[in-house]
Amino acid sequence: MKLFFDSDMEPSAQPSYQGKTMLKKKLKRIFLTGLAVVIPAGVTIYILFFIIGVMDSLLRVIPAEYHPDHLLKVHIPGLGAIITILLIFICGLVTTSYFGKRLITFGEHLVGKIPFVRSIYQAIKRIADSLLMDKARSFKSVVMVEYPRKGVYSIGFITGTPNGEIQNRIGRNTQCIGVFIPLALTPTTGFFIMVPKDELIELSMSVEEAFTLIISAGIVTPKDRLSVVGTKPVEINEKDLLPRMQTGHAAGSAPDVIR
Repeated sequence: MKLFFDSDMEPSAQPSYQGKTMLKKKLKRIFLTGLAVVIPAGVTIYILFFIIGVMDSLLRVIPAEYHPDHLLKVHIPGLGAIITILLIFICGLVTTSYFGKRLITFGEHLVGKIPFVRSIYQAIKRIADSLLMDKARSFKSVVMVEYPRKGVYSIGFITGTPNGEIQNRIGRNTQCIGVFIPLALTPTTGFFIMVPKDELIELSMSVEEAFTLIISAGIVTPKDRLSVVGTKPVEINEKDLLPRMQTGHAAGSAPDVIR
């Protein structure tokens, strides 16, 4: 009688267990979907508020009686960002004039007289001119190079061409190109290498897509722009990503070696 009762309850209990499992999976999927939406939006909003807060703090240099909050009798968030953008625009407008160019030249001449400050200013100015003034190909092209060893590829950005002395010291007929290889997750740091031009592999992806690929450590990949006729996409099995170990060694033998 007991066996009959247990066997009679098992079919009805099993659908209930499957229903709970499906409900847990559905709730988990819904939660992860919401998390995938909230995290990018939350981080973006946090960074925007941080930048606005930093720019608003620049207004502290204004005397209290002339401060916008005192004159307007109300605090306007983001007013510092608006004023900063206007000041940058005015500086650019003045610099494009004849008087502004002479003033900038005179100021750079004075800065050039200060030994330590001169080195910092000239380095930052050259970087800013290369990135913002379109005077070079810096960070305009994405390339792939074999680094840090043969058979291993890294994504980098063309920063420029070394001068003649470096080219002569290298002693190659092929021109060498400067490439910056940023680190994953922290792309503000990385390595600067000089690679022969014929060893560079140019990529069609944009700089933004390459930075996204590097920051995400390869999780977010750009869309394919180049399709090779007659080739199929490579399917990677998760088991193939795991190292295959040589097992079954006797005691005292050498440790397992990754093939």
